[in-house]
Amino acid sequence: MLKATLFCFVCCALSLAVSRSTLASDNPHSVVYQGSGGPGEGKHIVLIAGDHEYRGEETLPALGRILAKRYGFRCSVFFTIDPESGAIEPGSSHIGGLEALETADLMIVFLRFQDFPREQMQHVVDYLDRGGPVMGLRTSTHAFKMDGGPFKRFSTYYAGDDFKGGFGRQILGETWVGHYGTNHKQSSLLILENDQRSHPILRGVNNVHVQCGGYKAYPIEGSVTLARGRILHGMNADAEPDSTKQELPVAWVRTYESESGKRGRVFTTTHGASEDILNDGFRRMLVNGSLWCLGMDDAITPDGPIAFVGPYHPSTFSFGGHRKGIRPAALAGWDSPILIDPARSSQ
Repeated sequence: MLKATLFCFVCCALSLAVSRSTLASDNPHSVVYQGSGGPGEGKHIVLIAGDHEYRGEETLPALGRILAKRYGFRCSVFFTIDPESGAIEPGSSHIGGLEALETADLMIVFLRFQDFPREQMQHVVDYLDRGGPVMGLRTSTHAFKMDGGPFKRFSTYYAGDDFKGGFGRQILGETWVGHYGTNHKQSSLLILENDQRSHPILRGVNNVHVQCGGYKAYPIEGSVTLARGRILHGMNADAEPDSTKQELPVAWVRTYESESGKRGRVFTTTHGASEDILNDGFRRMLVNGSLWCLGMDDAITPDGPIAFVGPYHPSTFSFGGHRKGIRPAALAGWDSPILIDPARSSQ
């Protein structure tokens, strides 16, 4: 009797531990980080990674872990994959399971020129139609390049007056315009707007230096710029500014209105590469931005926790430079590396 009771107790304890730790999703495209306690408890964030260059498949699980472990959210991180191997394939349009957006309180995207299957894109459209809040990083200004069909208006180069500029312009506030700083040669300081220093997203944000080159951006009317990029002649924060470059918006907020008339908060930044989030100030801006999009302004504090959860050793961004052969399930658990480097792990 005692052994049976002890066995039941151990099983219950293990079950509780598993439910409170990070769980692998049954969906081969995703991993789920289940938080407990904190202001985010009971809320669900869906993060979708699918860009070709800037290692969104590293940035988003790292951010998801912070929001889950430090703030209590349930964070479902989705990846585009190689349909044959099941390995993460940045920029492929192979994705599934986005019905998770039906229960999402926030959608965070790091996408580039995606042509999702229609049934998956429908979940994105349904989420937007109900006015769900959105946070977009880097290449998400040019998130979609749909091959015709019912969702072509979400494409980056959509020219129709009904949704000009597609998802980027109409939801995030800007579409693809062009580079404004040379990758791997020019980094940026983020100069916070003086008249927005009291904005909740900027609480505790200081000394923001990011690695990926700048983008041209002229946010749509009604957007509020929080920070501008000062392009530098070098990759260190103390490099000389490029005097030929203006300080253009690199982070802003806005509210979009869906076709159904519902409205949702948006935070957009043209930065967010894997190495950008090593900077404490920028990482805090992303955490604060997530909370703000959710309307949780009161939960944003200047010293809120932003420490990484588990090992984070980002790769230097480049086209084709992703770590190969890694399936989303390999990122399960609070302590699994983001991302493991197969070349180094075999040595």
